[in-house]
Amino acid sequence: MSQASPRPIILASRSPRRFQLATEEGWEVTVRIPPEEAETNADARGAHESLAAYVRRLARAKADAVAATGVSGTILACDTLAEIDGVVLGKPIDRADACRMLQTLSGRPHRVVSGVCLWNHPHGTPLLGDAESVLEMGELTEAFLDWYLESGMWMGKAGACGFQDARLPLHLVHGSPSNVVGLPLELVRTMLAQLDATP
Repeated sequence: MSQASPRPIILASRSPRRFQLATEEGWEVTVRIPPEEAETNADARGAHESLAAYVRRLARAKADAVAATGVSGTILACDTLAEIDGVVLGKPIDRADACRMLQTLSGRPHRVVSGVCLWNHPHGTPLLGDAESVLEMGELTEAFLDWYLESGMWMGKAGACGFQDARLPLHLVHGSPSNVVGLPLELVRTMLAQLDATP
């Protein structure tokens, strides 16, 4: 009995971590990087908009931008943000910004929320979903902060930290570990099944 062919996925992301997760899932992944303006031109989070609704909207904006290039196939777009005390922690703009974020997270829990857009383009209707994980950061000493900031591992990561980063005392309290890395695979699998079941 022959194996099923790998599922083709058009990944609307510049993230190497999302690409790695998608390829490890066994999908045949083609990367289409959304124009930066797809992210920067998206409306700011509304005053009464939940973080889940916001990241779903950001993911849809990325999918729309890639769809506008004329590709055909299953587009997968995702946006992930961290939040603590109602304050969203995006990607740090520089080392000082990363240091501020890490000091805020030190010794405290925070949540990571991802929005997903899955779209059989051009004929299907986009599906939207979201996933949330809660993490707790151990106390960060000044020496550790200096080492971590010098390592550069904080670059390009929401909240200036990565769940997979060496030596970082970041522990999953509940939720999906793949969501923390940037692509909630459990949610995506469910959405793919839903997509396949749609006439």
